[in-house]
Amino acid sequence: MLLGIDHLVIAVADPDAAAAELERRVGLACSGGGRHPSWGTHNRLAWFGDTYAELIGIFDPSLTSSGAVSRAVAAALDAGREGLVTYALATDDAAADLARLRAGGSALTDRKIEVPSAGVKGGIPVTYVPARNTILLSLALAWAEVLQAQHIFIGANVVDYSGYPDCRPEYLKAFEAMANLATKAAVEGRKIEVRAPLIDLPKKDIVKRAIELGVDPAETVTCYQPDADGRACGVCDACRIRKAGFADAGVSDTTRYAK
Repeated sequence: MLLGIDHLVIAVADPDAAAAELERRVGLACSGGGRHPSWGTHNRLAWFGDTYAELIGIFDPSLTSSGAVSRAVAAALDAGREGLVTYALATDDAAADLARLRAGGSALTDRKIEVPSAGVKGGIPVTYVPARNTILLSLALAWAEVLQAQHIFIGANVVDYSGYPDCRPEYLKAFEAMANLATKAAVEGRKIEVRAPLIDLPKKDIVKRAIELGVDPAETVTCYQPDADGRACGVCDACRIRKAGFADAGVSDTTRYAK
């Protein structure tokens, strides 16, 4: 069975410098760490309670393609984005728990359920992942409290949210209220805010804003089923909504599509 979160994986340019900064700023002791010769990565471990944050960087870029985590870290750092890239769950039976998760009723976790490509329909779609944003926001909340951060940002969008209940403004307000009841930081007077700057924007306005900020669409993915090279499928509902956003904005779509 799943036992909880084992650790967070944080991409950093320099694990030793990041560890020193955590110790200096928040008094968080960092220990362990070392090199992963097969993946070209090295790390330091920052413990908080029974879990830890793995501060992971790269010492040999030529080796990072050999591991899923090292690829994710390399992609984040190549894009200039230090921060959370993934997390690990503790389990006493990985095969059984993985089977249960895949049978959780979502087309994004169960390969037996087809990802829709016929257009957005009413109701909650089969691409809804149970409690996804609650899990991800909880991870962000834990890390924000460690860093003494007071703002958590999420890219939820209610205009094109396709029926997902955890992309609604009322959900985000409820999570913020919970965060300020459940954390030591908030109880001691340091309130935490959940901000969703894209929440009310139509897709075309999101596209325009991205271009204004110098974001290259080819470096971003919205797809429900990208291929092994990170190319979007071009036919799922997420891709269809994305393509329509570029068309409505009158902006050239440089997204890497498989078809």
